[in-house]
Amino acid sequence: MNSLKSKKIYVAGHTGMVGSAILRKLKTDGYKKVIFQNHSGLDLRKQSAVKKFFADTKPEVVIIAAAKVGGILANNTYRAEFLYDNLIIEANLIHASYLNKVEKIVFLGSSCIYPKLAPQPLKEEYLLTDILEYTNEPYAIAKIAGIKLCENYYRQYGCNYISAMPTNLYGPNDNFNLETSHVLPALIRKIHEAKIEEKKLVTIWGTGKPLREFMYVEDLANAIVFMMENINAKELYENGITHLNVGTGKDITISDLAKLISEIIDFKGKIEYDTSKPDGTPRKLMDVSRINSLGWKYKTELQDGISKTYEWFVKNKL
Repeated sequence: MNSLKSKKIYVAGHTGMVGSAILRKLKTDGYKKVIFQNHSGLDLRKQSAVKKFFADTKPEVVIIAAAKVGGILANNTYRAEFLYDNLIIEANLIHASYLNKVEKIVFLGSSCIYPKLAPQPLKEEYLLTDILEYTNEPYAIAKIAGIKLCENYYRQYGCNYISAMPTNLYGPNDNFNLETSHVLPALIRKIHEAKIEEKKLVTIWGTGKPLREFMYVEDLANAIVFMMENINAKELYENGITHLNVGTGKDITISDLAKLISEIIDFKGKIEYDTSKPDGTPRKLMDVSRINSLGWKYKTELQDGISKTYEWFVKNKL
């Protein structure tokens, strides 16, 4: 679909880790008509502002990477905001796209949409088959609503709106705030600070036993552009698929992740686990066989990705 190169593409959420990676990928691939707007100029929670932006700019393709995101602590603390903000952002963007005859949407969700105890690895068809993990239930419900908005704008109006469900992401422009970050960037910061302060001990939430899958954000950006160029709503929804999983298909325990990060940072101290704190879902591994069969596969191995991320952190966050 080289014809997309001439289309005006709006990246919502371009300042975040995911959005900024997508922006870099589009520019690298020669897309010239990429538009974006800072939060100060456009509050995506305000329907009238979003409608005006679409009417003024007339995007032809929309990539929805805008979201309120965080780890277990943030999700469980700001439950109302995580549900309200994410619901209203995606609803405003998807409906404004419909009103302005946007040709295609790629909506980004999260692997937390799946039931807490779903069989592993997580297949696309496991969506809505059981109860969600309590700590991130509001965020998950919002993302499921986004998937269903895309699906039903196709079913009612024939809109070419599709959804991608990435696994846990990390990379440049990640959030390293210990109160609101995800586990991998939080570990990078904690272990780095322990090394600098010559501490002998780092304490980590939970037991260290949960298994998690991690993907470098540049690989997700490649997948989103791949989906934008090659995957259409009809071939998904008419085959009973509401979204595509995007991940590596490999996972690692939190304790092994902490050891790997310690090695990369060269931290010689000990890691202990605060078992009074929650673990979250026992395992979250994506079945990525569908997107692999369609022609996309991840490229960056975990050690290489963490090394690049740590290098970025040292240059930009210290």
